[in-house]
Amino acid sequence: MKFYFTSSNSSEALVTKKKYQDKYGQNNVENADIIVPIGGDGFLLKTLHDYKQFNKSFYGINYGSIGFLMNNDSEINLEKIINNSQKIKLKPLNMIVNNDKGEKFESIAFNEVSLMRQTHQAAKIKIEINDIERMKELICDGILVSTAAGSTAYNSSAYGSIIPLESKLLALTPISAFRPRRWRGALLSEKTKIKFFVQDSNERSVSVTADHNEFRNIKEVQITSANNLSFDLLFDSNHSMEERILKEQFIS
Repeated sequence: MKFYFTSSNSSEALVTKKKYQDKYGQNNVENADIIVPIGGDGFLLKTLHDYKQFNKSFYGINYGSIGFLMNNDSEINLEKIINNSQKIKLKPLNMIVNNDKGEKFESIAFNEVSLMRQTHQAAKIKIEINDIERMKELICDGILVSTAAGSTAYNSSAYGSIIPLESKLLALTPISAFRPRRWRGALLSEKTKIKFFVQDSNERSVSVTADHNEFRNIKEVQITSANNLSFDLLFDSNHSMEERILKEQFIS
């Protein structure tokens, strides 16, 4: 089994990368069977973006703060762990943005796409689902669309639902909704096409972020699942993702 190890810049992650390279060798990313990011969830997302052109599996080792999508460091043989690992297919979001200058941008997101107000005034956003208007005006600080993989991150902090990875669902979650005040969002099929239209964008400017890619002064955002792009995340079978998701939902 051929590995490509990469790490964040923290001292612990760098030392761990060298340890694994000395033990298992280091291959070019093109020739590797498995890409092993060493860091936190954010570094894993960066690695997925960096190497999205390769059809590889990813086994993350946690040296970050939370590491929900990562595995614990272990002295057990890495090949043995991976041969017995749980494989979960991760499908990112595809985002198309139009800004107030008529410019168009595209990006993918593995965690979420989030819209946020840029000024002291609340954002006003119209929501269409599969080309049908579902909310004429949401007044809020923002709104996000989360994948199952990202549902324990920003989405959870905004009181969105935590989604099992195999559910093929997306979470649509408002951020500090003012009106309708009691709306808590929705769970949608990953086949759904979601559109946001920023109202009064000249006075109530809004930015959008796809993972770490930000675009400002936007007018319209379309979000769909990237059906032509998917990745395999590997998890130590002794620490299953299902158990992590259950634990996360019962944290007080």
